[in-house]
Order: sequence, then structure tokens, then C-alpha cells
Amino acid sequence: MSIARSLLLRASRSRWLAEHLPRRPFVQRAVRRFMPGEDLESALGASAELGRAGLGTILTNLGERTESREQARAVRDHYHRVVDAIRDRALPTHVSVKLTHLGLDLDPDLCLESVVSLAEAAGRIGSTAWIDMEESGYVDRTIEIFRAARAASPNVGLCLQSYLRRTPADLESLLPLSPAIRLVKGAYREPDEVAYPKKRDTDRAFFELGRRLLDAAADGGAFPVFGTHDLELLARIRNHAESRATDRWEVHMLYGIESAAQRALAAAGAKVRVLISYGEQWFPWYVRRLAERPANVWFVVKNLWVG
Repeated sequence: MSIARSLLLRASRSRWLAEHLPRRPFVQRAVRRFMPGEDLESALGASAELGRAGLGTILTNLGERTESREQARAVRDHYHRVVDAIRDRALPTHVSVKLTHLGLDLDPDLCLESVVSLAEAAGRIGSTAWIDMEESGYVDRTIEIFRAARAASPNVGLCLQSYLRRTPADLESLLPLSPAIRLVKGAYREPDEVAYPKKRDTDRAFFELGRRLLDAAADGGAFPVFGTHDLELLARIRNHAESRATDRWEVHMLYGIESAAQRALAAAGAKVRVLISYGEQWFPWYVRRLAERPANVWFVVKNLWVG
């Protein structure tokens, strides 16, 4: 792992930085490049605008590791209001949740009930509730929740991370469910024995996992989603999809990053959704996004005074 990535991932867990840096105007200017705003209304407005451009969206309310069951229930209720707003505005939008935000550490049964209720609500409007993956210590519990939720509702998807060494085995265990899987590279600080420390190994694993998902999709199982801004890797994925004559796949990209590429992919026939994050607890998420590709730091610096 590079020194820059290591430092950024350590910073993402700093309570002091999370409390003090978001107040600084230059940080707020940088974040505006990647978030339409902290409130739901801003996220819904951006969803509508992207929808008019032919792009789907996913909304996620930033936060994790709630400290009480009351907070976890409030997060669940908030997401139900999001689903209602998606329905009322007829938006081509999904939702995406972190299980620790829904109280996984406090009450796994409450967390599962919340995921099932959200998946059922999403299903009633033709949408999907996605489960994000967190650190490696949560993988087993996250997969367990997904399995139980998937048994109750088909309108739930799961994120898997290609940098984790265990992911190929996890994917094989899930394929009999014909799951919706969003594949990402991974953005948490993990020991080398758990996650690949080198980018080229993570990229190789991403393509191999992506190819396996597309093969399953071509045979009528699985719905693959590729969450990456690596355009070269996406081109290889698309070539394999064409070789298997399947269009059962999507690309998920972040708001504010490679916007022109998002539109170009959609214009070329790919199904593209843009992940829109909002909420006050954006600091850990934002720093992890920078750590995924430390060169993004220079992109931020160059754009601090633009617009």
C-alpha cells in the first residue's frame, strides 16, 4: 500500500479531523465537487437532472456505526422517506445503505428487519435497496444479512470488494441465489494478509470477478454491476460482456467524477447509474474516496478555486 493511501485511510478514521476539517471553507469547496449538497433535497434535485440526461442514480445517506437503536430506527425511517420521494417524483433511482448505519453492531435483528422493509418498499416502486460493504470484519455478518434479506425480497443487492482475498469464494457461495452484485475495488485500510496491497493485483481480481459475474449473467443468473472509474478496465469488461452476448450489467460511478465519461458510456448503450452521497457525516467517506486513487488529491487541489 502506498504511503499516500495509507495516510489517507488513517485520516478517514480520525475523529479530530472529522470534527475540525469540514468547517474549513477550502475543504467545503473541494467536497462540493463530489456532493450536490448535504441535504436530501439537493440529492433528489441532482437525481432528477441526471435522469433527464439518461442516467440512473443511487442515493446514500452518509453515516455508519450508529450508537443507539433509536438512531438506527431514525436512519431506517429516513430511507423510507427517500423511497417515497423517489416514487412521488418518478425518479430512476435506487438507495444504498451501510448496515452499521442501520444498527448492525447494536441489534442484528433490527438491522435485518430494516433491510427487508426497505427492499420491499423499493420493490413496490420498481427500485432496489443496495447493501454497501464495510471493513473486512463485517463481511460475514453483511453476507448473512444479505442472504436473509434476499430470501424475503428479490429487490436487494450486495456490494463485494475485489481487493479482499476472500471475495472469489464469497462470490461463488452467492451465485446460486442469482444475486445482484455491485463489484468495487475497496477503500478501507486492511492488512496485507486480508487485502491485496498492490493496485495491479486488485485490478486483476476485479476483472476476473467481473468476468465470472458476466458468465453467470449470460447463463441467466446474477446481475453484475461494476463500480469503478477505471475506463480501461470497463472497456475490458464491456468486451467480455459482448463476447457472452449479455446486456445484463450496469456501471455505477460517483457523482462529480468522470462526468463526461458517464454520459459517453450511456450514449454508447451502457446502463449507467451515478451514486449521489449526501448528509453531514461526509468526512470519512470523502477521504476514502481520495484514498482509492491518491492522484485524486491533486485533482481536488487544482479545482479548489474553480467555480
